[in-house]
Amino acid sequence: MPITDKQGQVLTTSQIWEKGIGRLKAIWLELVTGFLWWGVGYLPFHSWRRFFYRLHGMRIGRGSTIHMMARVYDPAHITIGQGTLIGERATLDGRKQLPNSNGGLSIGDHVDIASEVMIWTSEHDIQAENMRPLEEKVVIEDYVFIGPRAIILPGVTIGKGAVVAAGAVVTKSVEPHTIVAGVPAREIAQRKITNYNYRLGRPRLFQ
Repeated sequence: MPITDKQGQVLTTSQIWEKGIGRLKAIWLELVTGFLWWGVGYLPFHSWRRFFYRLHGMRIGRGSTIHMMARVYDPAHITIGQGTLIGERATLDGRKQLPNSNGGLSIGDHVDIASEVMIWTSEHDIQAENMRPLEEKVVIEDYVFIGPRAIILPGVTIGKGAVVAAGAVVTKSVEPHTIVAGVPAREIAQRKITNYNYRLGRPRLFQ
């Protein structure tokens, strides 16, 4: 009896093998995600959380920290620079699992990401008949501030020193030094400074 995919198409032996390997990788990634969420995200010490995130491949620069209850997908493709603070319950999506994927997440130095911000690198192609998944890299450059509950969608680059207002949904790249707000996010102002050398405060203890 031939083996078919969910669309009813008969699969060749090589396709069956490829799908099997892909399924195993997906299950492993789900296990890692669950461990980092339940086992690591609730640890009340920054140094412990950093240890486990790095153990699973995330690159975290000196002085950077992720507060509690973060949701992390595919940490091996997430890079965080120095002196960056990420608030509690943030979503960091580094998925880069598809063939020829351009996914992954890069966060620069001295970036301030507030609570419950969601950064996504994976979505569905709503124009495709099979709703195929897409992965596009998100880049957040140095000295960016992202307000609470903002959403950053796949393929977006947020330029140096840009500010994303609370609750904004960023669907397109943001130019450096630009302040955006709204759904979808649009430019509302420019930052008055363009030469940044400040350092963020210390992370909150036991959070």
